[in-house]
Amino acid sequence: MEITVDQMYAIENKGHDMGFLKKFMMENAGAAAVRRLVDKLGDIESKNILIFAGLGNNGGDGLVMARHMSGYGAKVTVMLLGSPDKIKTEESNWNWSLLQKMPSVKLLSGDSFEFDFNPDVIVDAILGTGISGNIRKPYASAINYINQTDCFKFAVDVPSGLDPQTGDTANICSKCDMTTTFHKMKQGIPKRRDLTGELFTEKIGIPPEAENGIL
Repeated sequence: MEITVDQMYAIENKGHDMGFLKKFMMENAGAAAVRRLVDKLGDIESKNILIFAGLGNNGGDGLVMARHMSGYGAKVTVMLLGSPDKIKTEESNWNWSLLQKMPSVKLLSGDSFEFDFNPDVIVDAILGTGISGNIRKPYASAINYINQTDCFKFAVDVPSGLDPQTGDTANICSKCDMTTTFHKMKQGIPKRRDLTGELFTEKIGIPPEAENGIL
């Protein structure tokens, strides 16, 4: 069953109100995404993994992934696309502060990134469901970097720039080898398998009762 983006927001909010906090949804999403990646690539120990994280909850999923992948022995670099004090949600902030206590993960942040990096894997955790209008720097620069780099590309929830409701793309969109979305498939995502690559839906612990009255 495919659902709308608005239904997904409502289900998340209802689950949160039931006591299954969004912090747990983010944790389970990041963990499930890493398991998918490990299933696909086999051992990720000592692989160079670059995570582009936006300032919203999609970026927060990427921050969770960084911690889990470090646990697998990967060499993880997180590029936060903006200033840490501009992180938009409590859940993402909590995960950023955790990573700050982990020397095993390299943290970069800001509006410009000039780094000489040779990733085996790039994680696109830049933009999730809430895209509107043209994508600007530094997000646009990161999407360009993804599309120009020859490695395995993994999108969290949706490739950045793809509208998960309509399947339309913004002025720029990342093209990935694999996409993992969460809870239930959003209607627009399967329309663009040329951008999503292999497509998976993972449960993140939201109680099925949170769908009552919504679906």
